[in-house]
Amino acid sequence: MLDFNELRELAADVRIFVDVAEDKAEALRAVIAAYDVVLAIFPSGDGMGLHVVKGKEILDRIASSRSHAMYSHTAIAVPDLEHAEVLKYLTAPVEQRIAA
Repeated sequence: MLDFNELRELAADVRIFVDVAEDKAEALRAVIAAYDVVLAIFPSGDGMGLHVVKGKEILDRIASSRSHAMYSHTAIAVPDLEHAEVLKYLTAPVEQRIAA
């Protein structure tokens, strides 16, 4: 089960890391590369929206097997779902972007 307060705290940590970096795009890429699962969080009509930027396969496997597998995760705050989808596209491996 997801803890939304934890996700907000993780997103705040990521925001600080990116804000202090000279190359903000590279810092964001480094964050995404460093974790197994990366969730984009954004305000929605129901409170908080979530979009999986990286690690959907891992989450699907955990959900279908009901296992408690260990994986690293973080969250990145974005303004809306459209930005979350763009972030996912821009940080996907080149092969996946070409196929899309």
